[in-house]
Amino acid sequence: MDKGRFKDVAAVEGSENWEKLVQRERDLKDASDEIRTPFVRDYTRILHSLAYSRLKHKTQVFFNIENDHICTRMEHVAHVESVSSAIANYLGLNCELTKAISIGHDIGHAPFGHHGEKVINKLAEKHLGTSFWHERNGLRYIDDIELLENNYKIYKNLSLTYAVRDGIIAHCGEIDENGLKPRTKYIDLSEFDRPGKYQPVTWEGCVVKISDKIAYVGRDIADALCLGFLDAGEKNRLKEMARINDHQAINTTVIMSNLIKDICVNSSPENGICLSEKFMEQIDKIKSFNYGYIYDNKRLDPFKSYAKMIIKNIFKILLNAYAAEYTLEELKKVSEMSETLYVSFSKFLARYCENSIVLDDKLQDLSFRCDNKKIYGKLENEKTYIQAILDYISGMTDKFAIKIFNEMLAY
Repeated sequence: MDKGRFKDVAAVEGSENWEKLVQRERDLKDASDEIRTPFVRDYTRILHSLAYSRLKHKTQVFFNIENDHICTRMEHVAHVESVSSAIANYLGLNCELTKAISIGHDIGHAPFGHHGEKVINKLAEKHLGTSFWHERNGLRYIDDIELLENNYKIYKNLSLTYAVRDGIIAHCGEIDENGLKPRTKYIDLSEFDRPGKYQPVTWEGCVVKISDKIAYVGRDIADALCLGFLDAGEKNRLKEMARINDHQAINTTVIMSNLIKDICVNSSPENGICLSEKFMEQIDKIKSFNYGYIYDNKRLDPFKSYAKMIIKNIFKILLNAYAAEYTLEELKKVSEMSETLYVSFSKFLARYCENSIVLDDKLQDLSFRCDNKKIYGKLENEKTYIQAILDYISGMTDKFAIKIFNEMLAY
């Protein structure tokens, strides 16, 4: 099939619903003299955000912070951007939008990978009666938490476009689907109450969604091989699966390349973003292999226990400091167990609470420099405070959480 067959349905200026796609809640600055496109501006905002910077110290699958060759969450994001850009470029879609969604799609991941996500989810269910999942947390970070300085050194919310925000919350790559097509309704994104409930609103978002699956399935195998997780028999099974559609396939890079080519050949506006039947069957078999021999491998159990212990202890210490509008004062007691935790969490609250409850002079200066949504108000109720704790922990890196835990042990 011809290259560029999606160009008539791409999210580009002049296309149908363009104004809805680039709509922002409010902007960081006046963009009247801006030379960049809306999606390039979004890409840059995410790239400069602290949440993105922290991805380099967040576990993808394997907790191995001393091994420079094991994939981190930031590397995974780069892989998704690479895969999705190749597909979008060939199909004639908007690469700028694809790249912006890709770089931001995992902003909401917790420390310690998907296991950290599960631990926080259980805390959310117990204390808030709600669920925690990284796609929705990604949208929460993008909309309400992540801040950037404007031209006057005032911190404001990122205020990204609807298309990028939608792509982030709709990116779930765990659901086994083929023939992805965008939804037609421009809903309030708060209507997403579970992963994968709705498809993305753009073809570009659909490309990122399938690229996420290709990227993690391929790279996770490479890391498992690097760390010796697979024995000789499992390696042979993997080789057989790899060569189902290409007898010359020798590694996961070749498998990923074949999947990208297959999507480019078989996708169309009529059929959706899709793999051929034989390649869809192959990727499903590889994903099943990964769950059986990698993600559920007993060798990960000590790491899971360690992560759970760290997250739950940090949560408990902060929860015990709740004192409604006097919480920031009560938090000073936390410094006895971990100075790092006290300083960091106090600054976090100062950014998102009403100025009137921030009494410390240094924290007041920070609070007044933040012209953003004050999502925790005056900490009037404990549930709001618990949400603040979970937001804070979910933004941590593995290394930072471990540092705090080690300070607690030394107490």
